[in-house]
Amino acid sequence: MSSSPDRVAIAPGELVDFVLAILASVGVPERSGRQVAEGLVSADCEEIESHGVMLLPMYVDRIAAGSVSPTATGHVVSEHGGAIVIDAENALGQVTSATAVELVVARAREHALGAVAVRNGFHFGTAGRWAAEIARAGCIGMALSNTRPLMPAPGGAERLVGNNPIAIAVPGADAPIVLDLATSATAMGKIRLAQARGEKLPAGWASDGQGVPTTDPTTAIKGMLLPAAGPKGFGLAVMIDFLCGGLSAGGMGDKVMPLYGDAAVPYDCAHFFLAIDVGAFRPPQDFAAAIGTFAQRVRSSRPAAGTDAVMMPGDAAARAAARNRATCRVAAVTAAALRKLAERLKVDVPAALKA
Repeated sequence: MSSSPDRVAIAPGELVDFVLAILASVGVPERSGRQVAEGLVSADCEEIESHGVMLLPMYVDRIAAGSVSPTATGHVVSEHGGAIVIDAENALGQVTSATAVELVVARAREHALGAVAVRNGFHFGTAGRWAAEIARAGCIGMALSNTRPLMPAPGGAERLVGNNPIAIAVPGADAPIVLDLATSATAMGKIRLAQARGEKLPAGWASDGQGVPTTDPTTAIKGMLLPAAGPKGFGLAVMIDFLCGGLSAGGMGDKVMPLYGDAAVPYDCAHFFLAIDVGAFRPPQDFAAAIGTFAQRVRSSRPAAGTDAVMMPGDAAARAAARNRATCRVAAVTAAALRKLAERLKVDVPAALKA
């Protein structure tokens, strides 16, 4: 494995074990720690590093400060047919999301549709990971989350709604086809990475606190993210807030706290998961075949000049995961932060991550 000045190469399994050791050192049980570690490392392997191991120091800080419980797993507070509400008890988001996925699939198989709303939640990684798990169980899956307000309404200069992510996955002939997107032009994690690297932002990603567009990441972090596609992105974010916080009776709008704010104050986000049993509508193999035919039509379509290939939603992440199956490349600034964290917690640092 070779590294570069701005990247550190490490085997995914070794990185999972390292993250697991750090989580264990702050009281996270092995099963829960593995759910978190595999989710974070998977995001890095898919080259979605804003949702990868760069988040680990923040997770640990929140556990230490008491706003995230290392041992909580959440509990069901209501059940009505295919509809369930979970109180996450400020548990690690990957832990309660795994439970929610298991429950929503079971209810979909029983009722054709299953829905789980989660309150008192925490960051759950990539939404696409959970939607894809539902799809691998033979259902159309949706995973949504709200975040603290980061975006203004079109024409506004005040943070009103989060860049709430939504993922939709459908069972395909070989693998799920996954759409995973935030409702902002970019994720805040990408802006934090740009700040750590001393890079400028592309135009259209963010504005300052007065609504004036900026390419400076520090100004953007203090200011606002811009909605994807203007009023469309803003409107979709609002509806996701209603589905997550509204249905769960959890945090919504400015009741969701800053993820990188006071580590002692619970994040209080909410999630929503939906599963649709394909077999309740048509034979699953026929559905998968139809999806496969359409996907092949897209991928084999004529590319524009200068484009190597035309891709379906999720293809970029899937190709990255295949490319990084043996070696995950972590940003050097992230590796440095992990070394510092491990030294503080007296956890052995893998040789691949050492300076």
